[in-house]
Amino acid sequence: MPAAVAAALLALAATPVHAIGFSQGDATLDINGTVNGFYSHRTEERAGVKTTDSALTNGLLPGWINFVFTTKVEGLDIKAHVGFAPGINDKSDVVGLPSDPSCGGGTGCDSPFTQIDTRNLYFQFGNTEWGTVKLGRDIGLFGQKIILSDMTLLGLGGNSYASTPFNTTFGMIGHGYMYTGFQPQITYATPAFGGFSASAGIFDPNKFAGDETKDPGFQAMANYDWTSGAAKGSVWAGAVHQRTSGAGSFNASGFELGAKIGIGAFEAVAYGFDASGLGLSTVGALYLSPFGKTDGKGYFVQGTYTVGKTKFGLNFGENRDSGGTLADTNKFRSAAAGVYHSLNKYITLVGEYNQEKGEGADLFAGDLKTRTISVGGILMF
Repeated sequence: MPAAVAAALLALAATPVHAIGFSQGDATLDINGTVNGFYSHRTEERAGVKTTDSALTNGLLPGWINFVFTTKVEGLDIKAHVGFAPGINDKSDVVGLPSDPSCGGGTGCDSPFTQIDTRNLYFQFGNTEWGTVKLGRDIGLFGQKIILSDMTLLGLGGNSYASTPFNTTFGMIGHGYMYTGFQPQITYATPAFGGFSASAGIFDPNKFAGDETKDPGFQAMANYDWTSGAAKGSVWAGAVHQRTSGAGSFNASGFELGAKIGIGAFEAVAYGFDASGLGLSTVGALYLSPFGKTDGKGYFVQGTYTVGKTKFGLNFGENRDSGGTLADTNKFRSAAAGVYHSLNKYITLVGEYNQEKGEGADLFAGDLKTRTISVGGILMF
């Protein structure tokens, strides 16, 4: 039974997904998900020292299994979504969520590898007249559309920092955009007005500075989709803001602007963001602030062309971090070339080549260069 993928990170417009559905009365339960695996060969050069490693790993997506309940009662469309994200890494003595990812997964270290991450746990209700309210845990709004537009979402991309213990690589996260994350939230989404739609909400605050979080975080996104003959496109803008209280506290905010256009078999994406206090954009996670109130900015461009069942793509992005207690402007850039072949309606085979370069005395002492070749595949059902 064809169905849209319930998890936002699986909502890839170019990838058909076929869920298993069960209906009883006015209710339906769909089960869908994804499984992937990749071989990567990575060479790293730092301060004149060269190391080469091979790995069998997940890509930018972990595994995923989604249970999605839908019904319509008294004029309301109701949905509940529970999604679990396991991975294929197997070097752990502990199963659970990481509390100290810097420890490297050593024996007795609370940094598990084979983990099950509950990424989606929410319900929502609404209709096409007044919109939809969502309560629970799901993908964030700020940075959402750009990660869904990154071609390496189906592959591996760059794997500095995050192939283990997180059961994912980084794709182009940290190289042109920040990671949106899956966050507790209460959000409202407008109905579609022509091609325009918007979402806004409050989010669980992060105590990145100070000793109090009196107010929730806030995120918003506005989007306009359009078509004209053989061309179609999307333009979006987003914002994020949070403040903390107490000694050493500061406010954090960010803005983003992106666009996507497709003409026939060609598609292009351009994106940029500017942030203050959101933490190190180079690492990619919101509010990671070991250097105080830093400033981050980045840009990302991508072009893809599809021939038959095969998509060819190139992308490039760079993030910069400065300010706070950073002594330097730290830059992290990456370029990727990828081939994505749809073997059938379930399986996509992937081959990628990625280069990363990090510069800056604070984060990349001696500079960092990596080259990664990866091959593998992803199944979606």
